[in-house]
Amino acid sequence: MELTTVWFMLIAVLWIGYFALEGFDFGVGLLLPVLARNDTERRVMINTIGPVWDGNEVWLLVAGGATFAAFPEWYATLFSGFYLPLLLILVALIVRGVAFEYRAKRDDDQWRSRWDVAIFVGSLVPSVLWGVAFANILRGVPIDSDLEYVGGFFNLLNPYALLGGVMTLLLFLTHGALFIALKTDGEIRHRARALALPVGAAAAVAAVLFLGWTQLETGTVGSAVAFLGAAAALLAGLAVTVRGREGWAFVGTFVAIALGVAGLFLALFPDVMPTSLATGTSLTTTNAAATAYTLRIMTVVAVIFTPLVLAYQGWTYWVFRKRIATHHIPAAVGAGR
Repeated sequence: MELTTVWFMLIAVLWIGYFALEGFDFGVGLLLPVLARNDTERRVMINTIGPVWDGNEVWLLVAGGATFAAFPEWYATLFSGFYLPLLLILVALIVRGVAFEYRAKRDDDQWRSRWDVAIFVGSLVPSVLWGVAFANILRGVPIDSDLEYVGGFFNLLNPYALLGGVMTLLLFLTHGALFIALKTDGEIRHRARALALPVGAAAAVAAVLFLGWTQLETGTVGSAVAFLGAAAALLAGLAVTVRGREGWAFVGTFVAIALGVAGLFLALFPDVMPTSLATGTSLTTTNAAATAYTLRIMTVVAVIFTPLVLAYQGWTYWVFRKRIATHHIPAAVGAGR
């Protein structure tokens, strides 16, 4: 297998990890004003993702770095053509991270309320725009024969891309609700589990429409299998939610998101960024790739360090695996979350 294909697969795995893990903490942020009835409950929800949210974002950083090093033409065209939406995502992630850290720095209701809004907005913007961005990559954008993006921002706001944004938003809401149900106890747990069912049903409809549209336009046999697996996993997760099996329900949404993203990359390959122009040139794993020497060095580094990163992140989830409830939250805000 060529190293260009290997690195396309590795980048796909990084995005799978990012969406499957960051997806649930986006969902928690989105549900903060919905499920929590008071500040103590909001602190419970934030604490469910407090130890892991920044580790989840490492997947995004590595995916971006791997794309820059392995496929520089892809990186350059993507970040020039999608400059505004990617900038909005970056600003939202920065604001969201600051909000997690600063929310508890003052014992003031208005102060905390403003940071809660920042957490919500910082979760909403990426949840929608990541779906819009990936939908446009699949659909194809105006790329000329010099491999340069020649469209504008409003080229990205098409029905297919907007449907992709709705799908990711609903999937992350469902994923987050099931994570809250899995990680909390008491009233929040029951509210989250109850909300997961209607939101999950809406997510299933959006996913069927978007993935079906994708399959008709650019799908392959491999993507069809992945999409069917994603649909089955999502429905299975919703089914066991009714029985109160939050752990298996969360596994269902996790697998659904992972298989859905895998299917999108299978539908994209061997392109990395197709053109929508008749006279344009699509970016592929061949013409967008770095030199063979660069890819070999990257492969050696990845083989050494990837297991270490995975082991550390797995250890983090294991250490903070227990449920939390309102009685675990001290009365005073103090310096913690």
